Amino acid sequence: MHRERFYTLTASCPDQVGIIARVSGFVAEHGGWILESSFHADSLTGRYFMRLEIKASSLPFLLAELRERFRTAVAEPLSMSWQINDSAVKKRLVVLVSKQEHCLYDLLARWQAKELDIEIPCIVSNHDTFRGFVEWHGIPFHHVPVTPDNKQAAYAEVKRIFEDVRGDCMVLARYMQILSPELCAAYPGRIINIHHSFLPSFVGAKPYHQAYERGVKLIGATCHYVTEELDQGPIIEQDVIRIDHSDSIEDMVRYGKDIEKTVLARGLRYHLEDRVLVHGNKTVVFR
Repeated sequence: MHRERFYTLTASCPDQVGIIARVSGFVAEHGGWILESSFHADSLTGRYFMRLEIKASSLPFLLAELRERFRTAVAEPLSMSWQINDSAVKKRLVVLVSKQEHCLYDLLARWQAKELDIEIPCIVSNHDTFRGFVEWHGIPFHHVPVTPDNKQAAYAEVKRIFEDVRGDCMVLARYMQILSPELCAAYPGRIINIHHSFLPSFVGAKPYHQAYERGVKLIGATCHYVTEELDQGPIIEQDVIRIDHSDSIEDMVRYGKDIEKTVLARGLRYHLEDRVLVHGNKTVVFR
C-alpha cells in the first residue's frame, strides 16, 4: 500500500541562523503537516542541506502555487538551491544496457513488484540481445549500435529517445560504453551508473581482474552519477564483500554481480525518493 500523497522539498543554502525556523514556519503558517524531515550542516563548506516531506492534503493550494510562494517567501531570501516534487508523479526511467543481464533483470523484477514506483518508457541497448525479454515485459526496446566511428551520432540518438519519452533519469545497468561528454553535460545529476568496483579503486574496464592482480581482500560496487570524467562522478551508494586468496576472478565476478544489483537498487531508490543532494563531487544522502 502506498502512502498518502506528499510533496518532497529538498534544498541547500549558505549555513546561517534560522533556516529550519524559516522553512517550518512557512509550512506551518499555511497549515502544512510535515511528515519527515532531515537536515545536515557541512562545517567545512558552510553549506546547509535539508529534505522535508509535506502532506499534500494539508495545504490549501496546489503544487504550482506552493512552489511560487516558497520561492518568494523562503528560497530567494535564503539564496537556496531547491526543488519540490510530487509523490503522485512517477519518475520516468530510461535504462541503458549492453550484454550483461543481472542488473536489468533485477530492476525489471523490482518494477513489476512495485518496489520501485516508476515508469519505464523504454530500454536502450547497443546490442539486440535483450529485445525479446524487454518486449515480453511490454516495454519498447531501442537498438542503438555504438562503434568507434558512429559514437557522436549514436549518443545523439540516445539523447533524442530520452527527450522523446520525457525521461527523468537515465540508468546505466552495466552499459559497457563511455557516454559522450555532450550527453553527460546535458543531464547533470540525472544519469546513474553502477560500477563493478569500490571506487575510486580500479576505474575503467575489468576492475575484478585489476583487483585480483592486486590481491585485495574486499571487492565492491559503486552507484554514482555520471560526469564527463570516467567513473569520477558523485557517489550515491557503495557496498563490499570479503574475499580471500582462494577466490578466482570468476568467483569475484559472481560475488560482484549480487553486490552490483543491490547497490544499484538502493542508490536508485535514494535518487527516486529525492534523498540525494549533490554538492560539488560529493553527495548528501538522507536515508
